[in-house]
Amino acid sequence: MGIDFDDQKVDVSGVNDRRGGGGGGFGGPVAIGGGGIGIVGLIVFVLLQVLGGGGSSGGLPQLVPQDGSVQGSGADESDLATRCNQKGAIDQYDDCFLVKVYNEVNEVWTDEFARAGETYEQPALTFFTQAVNTGCGQATSEVGPFYCPPDRSIYIDIGFLDQLQQRFGAQGRYAQAYILAHEAGHHLQSLFGTERKVRSAQQADPSKQNQLSIALELQADCYAGVWSKLADDAGNVSVGDAEVQQAQDAAAAVGDDRIQKQTQGRVDKESWTHGSAAQRKQWFTTGRTTGDVNACNTFKGL
Repeated sequence: MGIDFDDQKVDVSGVNDRRGGGGGGFGGPVAIGGGGIGIVGLIVFVLLQVLGGGGSSGGLPQLVPQDGSVQGSGADESDLATRCNQKGAIDQYDDCFLVKVYNEVNEVWTDEFARAGETYEQPALTFFTQAVNTGCGQATSEVGPFYCPPDRSIYIDIGFLDQLQQRFGAQGRYAQAYILAHEAGHHLQSLFGTERKVRSAQQADPSKQNQLSIALELQADCYAGVWSKLADDAGNVSVGDAEVQQAQDAAAAVGDDRIQKQTQGRVDKESWTHGSAAQRKQWFTTGRTTGDVNACNTFKGL
């Protein structure tokens, strides 16, 4: 069946194109790791239900307003807009495809929030090359795609994303869609107001930092699955079984056990921050099956 978008219009108004810029080494507070390797440490979040407040019944969790700013673009949006709106550009160019997925992510979550009586604040999407300065500090592409809460921005080095797909087996165009939807899942966690509560939880019990990080990542996988289901049902991004399998395979490919075995030759479960291949595939599938954010309580029992 392939990937069928409801239209071919590409809106770049939320995109910051910083490719060709620089940013030095990684330092400062670390952003939320996502579909990528996640070797570095992470800022972790937790569900409102775990640390008090928030129910699991119908509708979205209650939103807590937070201040956030998006850094400006270092490139002319018109060039990207012109290229990506040419016939066949979405199929031909990875950046145009990712921007189109970003558009559909925003459209789906805007509609879902509206049904819950809330207003969705869109994240920015920032493309960079090798390194970038962010509100979370300086980052290199080796951390993989990530989300920075202070910037409310998803950061992607497309060249490194290609290496990630080829090296770790997260292949296929819908695998790219999963990775972006996963990072958008972290944006949802930011909108749900859990950062402040998680920081307090970390300080109160540092021994649970990795457990909370894993639960965070698995929840973002689940949110990606929910988006996949909602987008498919609404016709925003219609996909077949093969595409769903690409996303499931990608989720498994970036499990801590798979990454560690390939990069270190051994598995050290105590150092996990993202969850196993089986867990990541399971939670994406849970979201994809239910289409319900309230089914994504990966923190139950912590």
